[in-house]
Amino acid sequence: MRFQLDRERFLAGAGGENRELLARAADLAEAVLRSRRPAVTDFYDPYHAGLVLSALKRAAGLAWRSDGGYPGAERRRVVICPDCTDPGEADSRLGYLSITGDFHGSRPGHRDFLGALLGLGLKREKVGDILVDGKGAQAVIAAEVLPYIMGNLFRVGRWEVALEEIGAADLRVPEERVRTVNATVSSLRLDSVAAAGFGMSRTKMAGYIASERVYLNWQVRNSPSRPVGAGDVISIRGRGRVEVAEIRGTSRSGRIFVLLKRYY
Repeated sequence: MRFQLDRERFLAGAGGENRELLARAADLAEAVLRSRRPAVTDFYDPYHAGLVLSALKRAAGLAWRSDGGYPGAERRRVVICPDCTDPGEADSRLGYLSITGDFHGSRPGHRDFLGALLGLGLKREKVGDILVDGKGAQAVIAAEVLPYIMGNLFRVGRWEVALEEIGAADLRVPEERVRTVNATVSSLRLDSVAAAGFGMSRTKMAGYIASERVYLNWQVRNSPSRPVGAGDVISIRGRGRVEVAEIRGTSRSGRIFVLLKRYY
């Protein structure tokens, strides 16, 4: 049976950049329905990957999965298949790269490695997670650009580096640390909950938010008063993330009990 994509239904409710993103996903979905062959999106953060997956649920004749190279990966590609195909067997088109060097006691960070990759002219959407440790970094890359990187990346910042193509099993995934935070907040505003979760003053957090360093569900938010709820994730690049695990009621004085999970 041949299916035809209901494009307006696929794009329903999306506007601006999100509509452009879903339009590209719709193009891939239509190609899959025509050719009956799998296709793969670029890498997306959890919010934008979620938009694509939600849109695919509104489309008939398709199956899908997301893959970032390892369990718990933040940035993922979405594999779109005809529904007669097991998406688990389809190629996610991921490549894996080790970047090492003599850093002379320095510790180049995520920004250094990402900047070096983007400095080659790559789009951010071609780069997945970058795992940094004392030996250098490992990166999950779109397989189609991996040969170009191998032939052109020689430096990260001021350091000369060596590259090696590796496999998924070679990734050194850091163990994620989690700390439970029981707190009371005056309101469920972003600045109030984030300050409690990250252990800083509300004034300082408001500054982080104003400078667009705070993400709510992987979208930049610059309004301190934006409300948050159970299940929301607040993140600051380089400082981890906080999940609003539970909202547990209100005290007699009107303060709100929240259970937060701080991930490092």
